[in-house]
Amino acid sequence: MNKRPLILVTNDDGITAPGIRILISVMNEIGDVVVVAPDSPQSGMGHAVTINDTLYCSEITIDNGPQREFQSSGTPADCVKLAVSELMDRKPDLCVSGINHGSNSSINVIYSGTMSAAVEAGVEGIPAIGFSLLDYSWNADFEPLKSYIKKIALNVLENGLPDGVVLNVNFPKNNQFEGIKICRQARANWVEEFDKRVNPQGRVYYWLTGKFENMDNGEDTDEWALANNYISVVPVQFDLTAHHFIQKLNNWKL
Repeated sequence: MNKRPLILVTNDDGITAPGIRILISVMNEIGDVVVVAPDSPQSGMGHAVTINDTLYCSEITIDNGPQREFQSSGTPADCVKLAVSELMDRKPDLCVSGINHGSNSSINVIYSGTMSAAVEAGVEGIPAIGFSLLDYSWNADFEPLKSYIKKIALNVLENGLPDGVVLNVNFPKNNQFEGIKICRQARANWVEEFDKRVNPQGRVYYWLTGKFENMDNGEDTDEWALANNYISVVPVQFDLTAHHFIQKLNNWKL
């Protein structure tokens, strides 16, 4: 590209989260950066958008990077919509979301605000990547991820992505990486439980708990890659049509 690419950075952990600050620093090495991110944590929001409340957005300065930064009261998907429609003078060449504090592999991709921001960018026709580290700690070490993030982002800028496809990149917690592995999403799910309690006023409330269950023994999945200290890269499509079932469904007596 003849000029520096325009890069949109967002996340779901909030604009002050260490993960996004690292991601911003890497993107500043590549292009001109605009940050639009939630003003508070929005983990697990999925692709929610704000339709029954007002949206607020203000420009702020957090550190001395050359980027412009905006914090929004909205969800990660809202942030991308605001960026494209109101805050940027042209469509960005790339959108990166993260670095998420915690896994977005396998089934987690559908609950993830991080990945939903990337998907929203994809809907807008913007090449997009979601980055996550399998470490929920606020003090997680993101430094070893930087060279890999830069390599992946530069490859997307050079090669592009197909329409309707974004990348879901997860890093294992152990930062002695074996390399990068292109994967499919593992067939797994959460087995939910609810911790039922009663508050001092006698009102029943619940805390969602549960455990992650991987039912996929394949060695070509993101879960296998991460368990074996590989960085997983999964191309994700947001066309949810079960194309393989259309012909059979046409044979039903509907």
